[in-house]
Amino acid sequence: MSPPDRIYTARWIVPITASPIQRGWVRVSGQQVVDVGDGPAPPEATDLGDIALMPQLINAHTHLEFSDCPRPIGRPGMRLADWIGKVYNARSVTTIQQKAQNILLGWRESQDAGVCLIGEIATLPCQYQGDDTLPSLVTFAEVLGLSEQRAAERLAVASDHLQQCSDAGISPHAPYSTPWALIQDCVTRAKSADVPLAMHVAESPEERELLQRGTGPFADALQRMGVWRDELFPWNADQNFVTLIDLLARAPSALLVHGNDLNASEIEKLAGHPNVTVVYCPRTHHFFGHSRHPVDRMLRAGVRVALGTDSRASNPDLSLWGEVQHLLKHRQDLSPHAIIQMATVGGADALRYPRWGRISAGSPAKFGCVATTAGDLEGLFRDFAEQPFVPCDAILDVDWPRYWPRL
Repeated sequence: MSPPDRIYTARWIVPITASPIQRGWVRVSGQQVVDVGDGPAPPEATDLGDIALMPQLINAHTHLEFSDCPRPIGRPGMRLADWIGKVYNARSVTTIQQKAQNILLGWRESQDAGVCLIGEIATLPCQYQGDDTLPSLVTFAEVLGLSEQRAAERLAVASDHLQQCSDAGISPHAPYSTPWALIQDCVTRAKSADVPLAMHVAESPEERELLQRGTGPFADALQRMGVWRDELFPWNADQNFVTLIDLLARAPSALLVHGNDLNASEIEKLAGHPNVTVVYCPRTHHFFGHSRHPVDRMLRAGVRVALGTDSRASNPDLSLWGEVQHLLKHRQDLSPHAIIQMATVGGADALRYPRWGRISAGSPAKFGCVATTAGDLEGLFRDFAEQPFVPCDAILDVDWPRYWPRL
């Protein structure tokens, strides 16, 4: 015999795909939302009080293996090419067992932060030993290698991952570490396996200098690491970020990570590919002191944008709500509702979980909440900028009052 439906009402219901509802209600059957209402709640509804009830958050991009970092690697404002060298050195001394411990540490931190789905870059081999209470993962097998031998080895490992893992993706790392032919191979694998693809693109002007001229800090860093190949940089005349976007868009779903240095023509190209999502990592962007992110232009152009934390190697924590609050406080040119959408439906749709990250009929009953006594939207979003996000999907099974001390 199935349990009876449960109905919850609160000061605010935030469906994400519709405007916030004051004194709305949600009907849940089993572990699924079956109805959302904006009128008086049915008399049997449980009143959750002065909160905004929301879906849990989606972290569209992170690297959990760095979750043991007590602080970001390097120093704020350092050049990305120099930082990558430090990260490479840190990664090279980590064992598979240590990596597994770090992954579990970050996985649990994400759960505590109210994240229910993660786009995780997996540097194989690695182990994901958790349980079904932890956030769901889409594990993107990282592929890179400027030498033919290294590229072939990484692609073979990634291909095995796509065959063996039920919720996998593939990730050609970045233009400075992944030759054009290898990117094409990754796109082919994504299409064949019908999985999403993620790639770091346009992280800094120095990356563009490498690809267009074969010079600059990235060229220097690759030469110091002993992996430089003259025939790879600069790119050929027909290879640029516009043609790269067209290439990545051949995948079923493509996540273009960072996009800090995208220009107007590249944003216009993105707008023509609805299966491509830009994943913006605000606090990592801030750590490097990059120029103002063009996310406002992307949103105006109709580009889908999601949020990610990147990793603790460039971020103080894995709180996606921290990314939301950073934008609410520092990017007031952006619509607060658009920011919340980037933290929920944007990532869910990019990771091909189309019912997640929202409260609507058919969506999973995975809830979070923010304490608020706001009487209007302005006050609600002001509270979002100041109050913590608390995961509360367990209200389906336990008495709600036990959560109040956390709010």
